[in-house]
Amino acid sequence: MDSAVDRVARFMSSLESEVREVAPGEWGLTLDAAGYLLDVGVAIRGPLLRAQAAVLPTGVIDPHQLLYWNRQAPLVCFAENQAGEVFVCGELPLESLDTETLDRFLGLLLTSAIRAREFAIQNA
Repeated sequence: MDSAVDRVARFMSSLESEVREVAPGEWGLTLDAAGYLLDVGVAIRGPLLRAQAAVLPTGVIDPHQLLYWNRQAPLVCFAENQAGEVFVCGELPLESLDTETLDRFLGLLLTSAIRAREFAIQNA
């Protein structure tokens, strides 16, 4: 039986985007999100697969909008670091990992980042 690391590695190598293995059980994925690069970090942490990406700088979007969106999308959410930068992040239990779930998870992460960036651009 494949380990979670093997399943994620196989999935990541199947993507058409730029993927790099940065350490055992950790990958970097570069995607286009609303015309700007989105660097997604994906890592196995204990019983979870975690992913996160910096989406917007400090002060570009009302945090209440992010909270509103957090109630809408499964698996992923927005958060801010102490400096106020906006991140999209999420986690999945390793036991639930299959190709369809991984694809949906990363798709939701990307869609959320695009949504936030497009909203910020339209309301600038």
